Amino acid sequence: MSTTPVARNGVDTPALLATVDAIKGTPELAKFQFRAVNQWVSGTHSRTAIQGFYGAGQEDTSRAEPFLLDADHPPVLVGDGNGPTPAEYLLHAIASCLTAGLATLASINGISLTRVTSTVEGDIDLLGLLGLSDQVRNGYQAIRVQFVIEGDAAPEELRALVEQTRARSSVYDVLTNGVSVDIDVSTV
Repeated sequence: MSTTPVARNGVDTPALLATVDAIKGTPELAKFQFRAVNQWVSGTHSRTAIQGFYGAGQEDTSRAEPFLLDADHPPVLVGDGNGPTPAEYLLHAIASCLTAGLATLASINGISLTRVTSTVEGDIDLLGLLGLSDQVRNGYQAIRVQFVIEGDAAPEELRALVEQTRARSSVYDVLTNGVSVDIDVSTV
């Protein structure tokens, strides 16, 4: 019986395991820096370009064109609805991070997935955001993620994969443990 890892769920498992081995041998390869450049368009509308990043000991230049992401507020919040709100991007970030982790862990564990859907809901009270109450926080009061998963593993194994994914998710970590954010301002 072969124990050679194979690509599964669209994840190149042999390449992933080779990356893990390379990082074990050279821990400096684990240091990554992702970057985004945002520019104000008008009103509450802004556009972010994401292209290069530093990782695996070098600058990555594989993206020929930047990914462009528009953010705006809906008209009820004085925007024009040119894109999701920044807070909605956080919901996308947690959903996509957990989903990527789930697919990767399933592949490593030899589990084939046939369906993964997540619904993410976040509750915000504008009293905090608008400075109308010092008793209400500015951001989400709660975020809920509901997964629907189908695959060739028992339900308890799929639930365990989600728990492993949660424990390793960088976005979950930042949302639940916080991270320092330094802000510098230059004027011209």
